Amino acid sequence: DDPLLTTVMIDQLEVHDADGENPLTLDAQAWIGKDLNKLWFKTDIEQRDGETEEAEVQALYSRAIAPFWNAHVGVRHDAKPTPSRDWGVIALQGLAPYWFDVEAAIFVGESGHVAARFSAEYELLFTQQLILEPSVEINLYGQNDGETATGSGLADANAGLRLRYEIRREFAPYIGINWDRKLGNSADFAESQGEVVSDTQLVVGLRAWF
Repeated sequence: DDPLLTTVMIDQLEVHDADGENPLTLDAQAWIGKDLNKLWFKTDIEQRDGETEEAEVQALYSRAIAPFWNAHVGVRHDAKPTPSRDWGVIALQGLAPYWFDVEAAIFVGESGHVAARFSAEYELLFTQQLILEPSVEINLYGQNDGETATGSGLADANAGLRLRYEIRREFAPYIGINWDRKLGNSADFAESQGEVVSDTQLVVGLRAWF
């Protein structure tokens, strides 16, 4: 039997404590398919004062290439910041040794632009319901893009520590701390526009799937 299955995962729906603005972020993904072949959708959105500042959507074909490992290929659209950008995507996602959930992706955009992203998460179980999840993500770009204030090289890094309580496996509120840092030319762009280069925030959110 190889039934058609679907999953929707809201990995992070959270409010940040940042200078009274309380930005809202959403990191979610969904897939439909069978054991070996699936169609994935991913989105990452950040709003501040009711205005969307960052919005990324990916549509990917996924193929299982080993136990716990999937290869992705597809497209990514950055609606915000403007002007929008479109990318081709090649990615690898799965469970590394010691149960680290990792994803590595390469993006090829217009006019020869290239980028890369690496992210990793780990779940530390205090009990069957109380779980601490550290995470890290870094982004790299091949060229400067002054229109979107993105610099070449290592552009930004994000690290988080979230403690969730699974009321049910499918529903878990959490609290945590999140650190963002722009680096290199991206930091120079941010400083020239009067933006914060490094920020540490408390977060309150919800993780759910169905």
